Amino acid sequence: MPEGPELYKNSQFVNKVCKGLVFSGKIVKSAVSTKNPDVSFPAMCDYCITSESRGKETALILTSLGSDGNGKQIKQENDCEKQRLRILFRFGMSGKFTFGAVKDMHKHAHLNFFTKEKPVMVLSFVDVRRFGRWEVTDEWSNNRGPDPMFEYQEFRSNILDNLQETVFNKPLCEVMHNQKYFNGIGNYLRAEIIFRAAVPPFSSARSVLEKLKVNEEESMSKVSKGKKCKVKHPDFLELCNLVPKEVINLPYDPTGNYSDYSAFLEWRQCYYKPEMRNIVDHDGRTIWFKGEAGPLVPKGKCFSVFLLKDAKSRGMRTSKKRKTEKVKKEINGDEETKADHAPPKKKKKKTPSKATVKKGKSSQRNRYRSAL
Repeated sequence: MPEGPELYKNSQFVNKVCKGLVFSGKIVKSAVSTKNPDVSFPAMCDYCITSESRGKETALILTSLGSDGNGKQIKQENDCEKQRLRILFRFGMSGKFTFGAVKDMHKHAHLNFFTKEKPVMVLSFVDVRRFGRWEVTDEWSNNRGPDPMFEYQEFRSNILDNLQETVFNKPLCEVMHNQKYFNGIGNYLRAEIIFRAAVPPFSSARSVLEKLKVNEEESMSKVSKGKKCKVKHPDFLELCNLVPKEVINLPYDPTGNYSDYSAFLEWRQCYYKPEMRNIVDHDGRTIWFKGEAGPLVPKGKCFSVFLLKDAKSRGMRTSKKRKTEKVKKEINGDEETKADHAPPKKKKKKTPSKATVKKGKSSQRNRYRSAL
């Protein structure tokens, strides 16, 4: 699933490819995208496209041009002056933007914007799994908090000022999926942040975060008294700012136009690494970690260590034919069991021979005749 850095990279991609281009004509929605609204812009108006992102949301902004693209001023009666449309996108599991020739348009392109110049090019919102959504609005979603990368102070305050909320009773790894507080943080980012902070993922979120509030108050007190504060390692919330920024600086293309994710794969320290432990949390999501799981670990669960080799994609899929050794260990136990992932051999059911079937039928007929 695309996370904050991927949406930011997509937004920057749109700004790059659309710079200086003029778009016009009908905005085309695919027939299969029935859960998303149609989007219209005055047909006689030429427009440009820019983009912005915040956490797990990206917006396209369509702005009408003051001329028809050939230097001639558009008459005011065309109602093209100061036309603006903002479309807010949530990418779901597989959303992204692509740009290219119409003949090469992606078969899963669900919202398409066409250039005026020829050859006609198209900017498309592509979503293979169709979990993505869009709406026309001038606002960000009100159930999502500040962006930890570019609104860090607001992000930090939004968490530390609300630690009394019951949501912070939950395990830290599960709270990090709450977009009201950790907007843009998803499965791989939470694993990397928790790993670098050296915190058990199933610790109480409040117990981890309230220490930061105390430290912050002490630091402010020292500064006000003119004392120097020692340089320290980044705290947990600072890592929520720094780790995603590392990803946006990686040289890979999140739109999928180039399939080389080696930079991302090499960057990972914890997520889907074969030497790490993993367990499914209360929300059904797998968390990767090292060391102790923490006191709020789901009861009756066991963690796994997968010995994986030659992972070739972001999904880390391996060949179905390869047998993978899985080592299971109970969280609070000492026993280890090893199980081979080779599928069990199915026992063939014995089918009666033709002679037996015929014999059975004839004996039935004989019994029937004798009954008569």
